Amino acid sequence: MSAEPDPEFVSDRPGFGNELRLAFAFLTRVPVRLPAHVADLKLAAAVRAFPIAGLPAALAGALAYAVTWTIGIPPTLAGLLAVAAAAWTTGALHEDGLADFADAGGGHGTQHRLAIMRDSRIGTFGVLALVVSVGLRAGALSYLADPVDVLLVLTAAACASRACVAYAMHALAPARADGLSHAAGRPDRARMLDALAIGTAFLLLAGPATAILGALAAAAATLACMRRARRLLGGQTGDVLGAVQQSAEIAILLAALVVQSL
Repeated sequence: MSAEPDPEFVSDRPGFGNELRLAFAFLTRVPVRLPAHVADLKLAAAVRAFPIAGLPAALAGALAYAVTWTIGIPPTLAGLLAVAAAAWTTGALHEDGLADFADAGGGHGTQHRLAIMRDSRIGTFGVLALVVSVGLRAGALSYLADPVDVLLVLTAAACASRACVAYAMHALAPARADGLSHAAGRPDRARMLDALAIGTAFLLLAGPATAILGALAAAAATLACMRRARRLLGGQTGDVLGAVQQSAEIAILLAALVVQSL
């Protein structure tokens, strides 16, 4: 006899095409027409498609880098423009989450921290987090230099980091009884493992050495964010998930640099 699914976890099976539509609609600015029966699904039902939803950001960033590098713009500026192009495709969704989660560190008590994260204003910690995130990503891309390397590594990092978001959604309960993360639901184990497998496949685009080191670095970054979220908030929120994505992406990009320097 098969075990009954845990009602806490979302186990809807809308079909991979509908999962792609749902993931692109929520995680990118790509115009997607959602049928009513798909729009009503919880986002957790689409976590298998999260890694693929990283492709618009990766391709936009790689294209911006290639064009600016080709016309002679210095790699550092090309890297900054690549990060800007990637952020535009998501409406800076994940950057916003990183900034809010960083600001929450200055709060006193769980409820105060959660209130800070809902405040539309950005604080000092949030600004610093964004400066570090943009600087590390742009710097990493500029040191990779070659546009083909940038395309492969950026695609690996953008897609695999979104698989880390699926893991965090599964492993950590929402910190609030309302809000985006609570409404999104928690993906079941099978969906989460599928997302990690797809993310790993994209990670291999950067080469076996980068894939191995990048996977370890992304796992460490994800677990560090989750541990901090559990300690400060008692669970995850949409902002925490944004911080997970940013941290994992940075970790993979830095891993690529380490491998390149060996």
